[in-house]
Amino acid sequence: MVSASAAAGVAVVALGMVLTPGPNMMYLTSRSLAQGRRAGLVSLAGVGAGFLCYLLATAAGLSALFAAVPVAHDLLRFAGAGYLAYLAWGILRPGGGALFAPAPATEHSAARLFGMGLATNVLNPKIALMYAALLPQFVSPAAGPEWRQLLVLGAVQIGVALTVNGLIVLGAAAVARRVATHPRAVRAQRLVTGTALGAFAVATACSQAPPARA
Repeated sequence: MVSASAAAGVAVVALGMVLTPGPNMMYLTSRSLAQGRRAGLVSLAGVGAGFLCYLLATAAGLSALFAAVPVAHDLLRFAGAGYLAYLAWGILRPGGGALFAPAPATEHSAARLFGMGLATNVLNPKIALMYAALLPQFVSPAAGPEWRQLLVLGAVQIGVALTVNGLIVLGAAAVARRVATHPRAVRAQRLVTGTALGAFAVATACSQAPPARA
């Protein structure tokens, strides 16, 4: 049985990470501003699916894989950096910005929104590091099978992340119409979003592999 202190520790770590600006927050905010609440929530479902993928991979030995094969983390971070750079270029290039520009809610299908949310999270090395290096630190040999503890602790992290990100989506959607009717605000959004994603791409490319557990 996972202890209350371990669950609380994961909740605190998860809260700190979700409140730190990153690709997930930037994508969900921009998608909600662009297409409204429904699009933001569908994208959030994709992000949640990405968390679930990492949780299952961690229970199956993700941290051991990264420790034994560092190139696996390198491949992930370079793929993530490339994806973020692609998103940033799509926003900042002359005549670009279609991905996040104000548009009818039907511009992107639910499947595409879900897929982009999934890709943004799966290709985010910060999430990989959290599951591979941080989450296992809260596992206790005396608390039962490691995989079962990881599933419970991961569920706590996912619950915190989805709750906070859901509030972000609702908040962004609430101001979407105002942003859409002010051209200067739209341009500012494009500049801030594109620049931030570009910075995240550089940071992702420079991130380090998780240390092996003792």
